[in-house]
Amino acid sequence: MRKKKKERKPNFTNLSGIEIKPLYTKASIQKYDQNTDSGQPGKPPFTRGIYPTMYRRQLWTMRQFSGFASAVETNKRYHYLLKNGQTGLSVAFDLPTLMGYDSDHPKSRGEVGKCGVAIDTLDDMARLFNRIPLAQVSTSMTINGPAMILFAMYLAVAEKQGVSLKQLQGTLQNDILKEYIAQKEWICPPEPSLKLINDTIRFCVEEAPGFHPISISGYHIREAGSTAVQELAFTLYDGLTYVGSAIEAGLKVDTFAPRLSFFFNAHNNFFEEIAKYRAARRLWATEMKHRFNPHDPLSLALRFHTQTAGCTLTAQQPHNNIVRVSLQALAAVLGGTQSLHTNSMDETLALPSEEAVTIALRTQQIIAHESGAADTVDPLGGSYYLEWLTNRMEKEARKYIKKLDAMGGMISAIEKGFPQEEIHHAAAATQREIDQGEQIIVGVNAFVDDKRRSIPTLKIKTSVERAQVVQLRKVKKRRNKRKLSRILHRLEAAAEEGAYLMPLVLDAVRAKATVGEISDLFRRVYGEYREDLSLRG
Repeated sequence: MRKKKKERKPNFTNLSGIEIKPLYTKASIQKYDQNTDSGQPGKPPFTRGIYPTMYRRQLWTMRQFSGFASAVETNKRYHYLLKNGQTGLSVAFDLPTLMGYDSDHPKSRGEVGKCGVAIDTLDDMARLFNRIPLAQVSTSMTINGPAMILFAMYLAVAEKQGVSLKQLQGTLQNDILKEYIAQKEWICPPEPSLKLINDTIRFCVEEAPGFHPISISGYHIREAGSTAVQELAFTLYDGLTYVGSAIEAGLKVDTFAPRLSFFFNAHNNFFEEIAKYRAARRLWATEMKHRFNPHDPLSLALRFHTQTAGCTLTAQQPHNNIVRVSLQALAAVLGGTQSLHTNSMDETLALPSEEAVTIALRTQQIIAHESGAADTVDPLGGSYYLEWLTNRMEKEARKYIKKLDAMGGMISAIEKGFPQEEIHHAAAATQREIDQGEQIIVGVNAFVDDKRRSIPTLKIKTSVERAQVVQLRKVKKRRNKRKLSRILHRLEAAAEEGAYLMPLVLDAVRAKATVGEISDLFRRVYGEYREDLSLRG
């Protein structure tokens, strides 16, 4: 006797808890909002895209996130990716570098070069970009606590190449608020960290106008387990916090706001993700206008990078990850991203192999050149369902924005543990649904195949750490210690006085100060942040 097929519910909720009905019509949009016009691309509030012709003018930047082992090994991968059609670089740093520790620090043992590239000194940064013309390549660096230090090293390498800083293009993540919320890689408390970010923004405005000084990241918020609505609301509010802080520091909004960028996740629910990106542009434009009233329309335009969702990849049936990444990448493109990283199928097992990263890059190229998704602006715009969902995502995100305002802003909310707790509850709810089979993960809790399929993975040898430590100690031995001591003393005094620090950090890295030494200096002056876990419910 055949088992009766379980019927799907007529109404069900998506990952953000929004009830989805079986059918949407024009009346669905009108019921929500009498103004059903999403406007024109290239004009505020930019719902349909920030450029009038979007990908007809220029494709998104294909920027594969990459970094492992030593600077020399990562440099080889960069050359391989550029040769195969990648159009921008994206640097993944190892955990010690992200935390502001040198490779010879006791806390770095066992982690050097494992989840990214180890960078301790200017020499490492020079090796990382060996034979890569920085005047011609856009570079993104995913670094937050020690962002100013790594950016200074990048600038110093550009100087050595004879490149004008005004020629540099790229993005510095430099988003410390999401570290307190989700990723937990910090050095100093919020207030001094915002001061370092403001100094970096000022430097880019004055010296490197082609570089994005901050990329406000929702990616890690989503990876920590948030819903799409939480990712949208917390990320945009972080951005508004940075804008307010920079204005308080004396910067004019129109001098830096056009160079702000964002970084979003591309998760599994195809239409929810597209609606999220469209809602993000509209929310940012309206909130920026309301709160800061800039005169330049470009100050209202939300530019963003997207990375497909690492947390959706599975060790079981890893080839399924190629399909997941393809759908997520297509959602990012249909949502109007400015640059994109596609995860490799093996990233849940190890750092990406050369074969896996090539497939990931080819995924972007197939979408760009074979799918037709780039032929017209906002090709899904006007879909009753998508327009309704865009409106609803905006409405739900605004509820969070009002709560954060009532709490006195994001820093106060972080100190109270509010965004952390909201994400924790969302992650727990999702896991319960997976455990109970209410949310199907193919190959994990449904359509399971007991046959294990192994795929080749990249292994980082223990010799990488030993070689990096030897190299670091040679630099420390050979540098001019007296000169370095004077520079670090000036930097510490300036930090204590609240002075502008970026030029002094540049001097320090030129004198071969290490990431750890400058980070320790900041720890001494500003203190080290400690999360109050007692706030957790």
